[in-house]
Amino acid sequence: MGTVHTRIFTQTTRTTCLNCGLLLWCLPACLNLQERARFDCFVEHQRPIKRDGYLHRAGSDFKSLYAIRNGFLKTSIMDDEGREQVGGFHMASDLTGMDAISSGKHLCDAVALEDSDVCGISFIDLERLNREISSLQRHFHRMMSSEIVREHGIMFLLGSMRAEERLAMFLLNLSKRYAARGYSATHFRLRMTREDIGSYLGLKLETVSRMLSKFQKDQLIVVQNKNIEIKSLHGLQQTIGDYQTRRSALDIRSIDKKVNGARP
Repeated sequence: MGTVHTRIFTQTTRTTCLNCGLLLWCLPACLNLQERARFDCFVEHQRPIKRDGYLHRAGSDFKSLYAIRNGFLKTSIMDDEGREQVGGFHMASDLTGMDAISSGKHLCDAVALEDSDVCGISFIDLERLNREISSLQRHFHRMMSSEIVREHGIMFLLGSMRAEERLAMFLLNLSKRYAARGYSATHFRLRMTREDIGSYLGLKLETVSRMLSKFQKDQLIVVQNKNIEIKSLHGLQQTIGDYQTRRSALDIRSIDKKVNGARP
């Protein structure tokens, strides 16, 4: 999906789904130009969300699916005692809103952790396009399946891990996601708070801070406020244990090769 869009053509240059850098994340490569242009006509491009603003609230009506154009969001729910439980973190190219497809109501809040932009498409329009373009329907189903598998895999792994393993897995997962989008696998900024991380991992704030300090002492990472430098991807992997046995989807060796090969 793309950025600024208007349904009235003007002489000014505009960015659309056809020349957006996130195109291959949002649309299958097999769509022809005519199909891509048709899809583009239904997209609400670059809707801004200020930091701490909500894309949707728990209980609100489901209308659209959204792809994050830029920025960072978290999804969370409130328990009966008013405590927040973070369910996920979402960065550029991620889809949000799929929690509401079955019930027609959003099950969680989606809040921006920094100024962000999203592109949206009405689910009614998407269903119509899926019926017309079979390759788009298959692509959407694959994306839904991949999201389910990813979330279930992470929850399975976290449920069987000690505190330091959970945090190591969290950092490695972020590393992989940044690398997949063309960013550094070893230098990135934590957009979320330590409390958010603890809520997501089922850890206390103090435990998250203590484990980060331990990783730094062990020379696995360097922490400076929200900035993280991973000094040893392999070391974090070893913290988790037998990666293949745990069926991790992270290919740390390929990332290490890319990082080391890029060094002068």
